[in-house]
Formats: sequence, C-alpha cells, structure tokens
Amino acid sequence: MDEVFRALADPTRRSLLDELFREDGQTLSALEGRLAMSRFGVMKHLRVLEEAGLIVTRRRGREKLHFLNAIPIRLIHDRWTSKYAAPWTAALSELKHDMEKKTMEKVFEIYIKTTPERLWEAITTPEMRRKYSFGVAAVTDWTPGSHYEGVTPMSPAPILEGENLEVNPPRRLVQSFRALWSDDVKSEGTSRVTWEIEPVGDSCCLTVTHDDLREGANAELYGGWPMILSGLKTLLETGDLLTTPGSLRYT
Repeated sequence: MDEVFRALADPTRRSLLDELFREDGQTLSALEGRLAMSRFGVMKHLRVLEEAGLIVTRRRGREKLHFLNAIPIRLIHDRWTSKYAAPWTAALSELKHDMEKKTMEKVFEIYIKTTPERLWEAITTPEMRRKYSFGVAAVTDWTPGSHYEGVTPMSPAPILEGENLEVNPPRRLVQSFRALWSDDVKSEGTSRVTWEIEPVGDSCCLTVTHDDLREGANAELYGGWPMILSGLKTLLETGDLLTTPGSLRYT
C-alpha cells in the first residue's frame, strides 16, 4: 500500500491516471503527446504506476497498451472509508452517448494470497461466489459452450446470463456476458469477461478483462469489478465478507 501512496503523491502520475480514466488502453506515444515531458520521463512515471499496481499493460500486436487498474484505490477505500460510505453510486452513473461501433475494454488486476485451485473454486462455486459478488451466484455446469445464469433470491429471474466460451481450470475462464437487471443494461447487448489466474510465489495474480463493450457503454456493466475483486481477496485471505452497500446489494 506504501507504493500506491508514493505513486499517487506525484502530480504527473496523477495526470497520467486521469488520462487513462478519460480514455483507457492508450499507448506510450499517445500518453507522451498529452504531457510536456520527454518520452523517457513518461516511461519512468508509468513504471512507478505499474509497480504500484495502478496500471496494467497488455500487448496488442506491436503496441503496448496501458489500462487504469482501480483495485488498489478500492482497497484503500475499503480499509478506511467504506465503514462510513454512502451507497456506492459511481457504478450506477450512466454514460449517455450515441451508439457507436467502436468497442472498449477494462482490465482489472489483483494479487491474492491463495492457490490457483482455491481461487478457481471461489470463482466457480455458487455459494462462495455469492459471498463477494453482490449476492449473485453463477449457476452452470462449467463445461465449454454451456449456458450460465447469475441468480439471487432477491430476483425471480436471472439478473445476468451468458455462455462459457473457454473453461481451463484452474487458470483461465472466458465467458460471454449479458446484463439483465434493467432495461438500460439490457440494451447494451453481449460483452465478454476473461478470468486469468497466474501463480506468483505463495499468491496468485488474478486478471479480469471485460471487453467487447460498446465505447461509452453503461458504467454499470463494469463499474462493480473493483468491489467484487476486493471482496474476493478479503474472503480468501481473511474469511471475512465486505459490508459495503454495494457488496450487500442482492443479499
């Protein structure tokens, strides 16, 4: 957590995060063009942000794209402010733009002290999933090509659904994703969620990529991921549940 505070203490690094918040998945050249600084200077600041876990990078052909990772900031929030927080409305704010063919992706990364097998169990077991995923359990047989539904006792009908596109325990799960909890999110259609588990010493790096989202898509589709992954980390490392308002939404 010290690395996060050090990274955020610099105004240039905060500006880089602002740029990625405005437009995620930018190249070094694009970010360099927005700052009055040499390419080497931008690279140095990006390295500090990546080491703090505030950004993650992905290769796309010859390009290296940079994505904002909000989870470390969410963990700070959960540690000191969630006890006092009003209902988390950021995930419910709607982005009203004209429908476009362009798509966007959101990447979230978190380190959890656990084994790949235990992490996979937490992702795929309905009752465990319900404890950190807004009270919603994923019901399916977890075979490639099978249908899944997100269900909760609070709703007579599934609030999300999709298909298990790739199932490779305990390392990789790819699913289509269609939100059903309101007319606004239903109109967004189908996107894709990829869970990737990478062992790192006595821990695992979990990366969740939510892509095939319409550019300017409703933030409700992806805004809850930091809270879900924070809840997953808390559950596996301490056995406790988060009690933030969003975590209790469908319980």
